[in-house]
Amino acid sequence: MGHYVIRRVLQMIPVFFGATFLIFMMVYMLPGDPIAAMFGDKAADPAQVAALRHKYHLDEPWWKQYFIYMGNVFQLDFGTSFTGRPVSEIMADAFPVTIRLAFVAFFFEIVIGLPLGLLAGLKRGSFADTGVLLITLVVISIPVFVLGYIAQTIFATNLGWVTPTVQDSTDITQLILPGAVLASLSLAYVARLTRTSIGENLRADYMRTAIAKGLPRRTIISRHLLRNSLIPVVTFLGTDLGALMGGAIVTEGIFNIAGVGNILYKAIRTKEGPTVVGIVTVLVIVYLVASLVVDLLYAILDPRIRYA
Repeated sequence: MGHYVIRRVLQMIPVFFGATFLIFMMVYMLPGDPIAAMFGDKAADPAQVAALRHKYHLDEPWWKQYFIYMGNVFQLDFGTSFTGRPVSEIMADAFPVTIRLAFVAFFFEIVIGLPLGLLAGLKRGSFADTGVLLITLVVISIPVFVLGYIAQTIFATNLGWVTPTVQDSTDITQLILPGAVLASLSLAYVARLTRTSIGENLRADYMRTAIAKGLPRRTIISRHLLRNSLIPVVTFLGTDLGALMGGAIVTEGIFNIAGVGNILYKAIRTKEGPTVVGIVTVLVIVYLVASLVVDLLYAILDPRIRYA
């Protein structure tokens, strides 16, 4: 197990540097001058412009900027935004909001997606199975931004159950609707993945053996069927938690939530390179750690993975 953990950690290193390098290159090769954009229509003092370029290392080749930036990141210095505010402060305000939203979405995935998949898997070919397949197909087919506006119109504008936008992100009740919208796509995938996994395991030899031994149906399902069927689902859920945080850009924009997605969207529009790279770097770390935890859990559940 120790060798497997070391191997997985070593695999994360090139992925981290590769992902951050690509993001850095794309952000800093965007057309336009971010320093000129800071002054807008006002005439800029050349000396002041040169000082700002030097401050943000924009007078250096972009590949050198990357190494300077990564050197600072390892000292937990994510740089300063063009507004003069440390990026670490911006992230400290935004990440707790997105983490709460992601966990609300994650809750919906587990309490709705898993039971729907379990129901469809155990009742394959029935009306319930067909209903779950149709509902999940509709959810997958509708883009998240369309689903978000539909939910906003129905539950906020027409029914008045919630406010159209989130007024207080610390109030979990206000995050229920955006959390459900954010979870919709993953929820559908969880239901379908659970259904497929259960269907495959129902035809396995060990299930026929358990039935032939005369074990109670509840014991067969809880001890044999679910334990094996949920392994790929748990893997998906673990990696999806990181994806939810990164994929909250659209949902946070619709419901005006001051989270990472909203900050990232505004930073991209204003070419706030330090803010974009800082947030994406942290999201890459979150995703890698989540993947590592899932892989370790998977190796514990199925020891053959350690030697693959």
